[in-house]
Amino acid sequence: MPSLHALLGNTDAFFAELANGLADHGLPATLGPMDHLCYRAASNDEYISLKDRLSAHGQVLVEGMIGGRPIITYALHRPLASPFGPVPCLELAAPKAGKRHSTGLEHGEIVVPNLTALLETYPQVPFEQKGLPDELTLSLPPLQVKFHRRSLADTIAHEITNGLVVPVPSGYFQRQTREG
Repeated sequence: MPSLHALLGNTDAFFAELANGLADHGLPATLGPMDHLCYRAASNDEYISLKDRLSAHGQVLVEGMIGGRPIITYALHRPLASPFGPVPCLELAAPKAGKRHSTGLEHGEIVVPNLTALLETYPQVPFEQKGLPDELTLSLPPLQVKFHRRSLADTIAHEITNGLVVPVPSGYFQRQTREG
């Protein structure tokens, strides 16, 4: 079984780059726990291959359509060590149809108690605010750190309980292959 580092790349370097990017903006790595990181697949074939191999490293919490493409989330059997504390979940995102994506780790998400307080405490930070009231994003090209009030695992549990998960349509990957 390939290790997570073999599948995802150097997660230590990824976390260090995020922590350094936060520090460059005057933000500590201790704002809140990082509840997950996201790996973006460049192709549907890569998504399917990684989806199968990552299942050895975690339990699937959900797979559904988000933003027009499949995303699967795993609760890792062994949380990843990071400057933000243990990171318990991993998101694997398929590419959006018609867009080119680079393969690799793309963002981490930190849970904070209050997004408005974060904005008020750090007015100098160029947060992208279009996701308010649910999300703030700090762009650290080519990476991002996103901030939420609720963990991904809690959000998923709420969506499952309330029937809000949009399933991946049967034949989705076959249709994408024919259309692409």
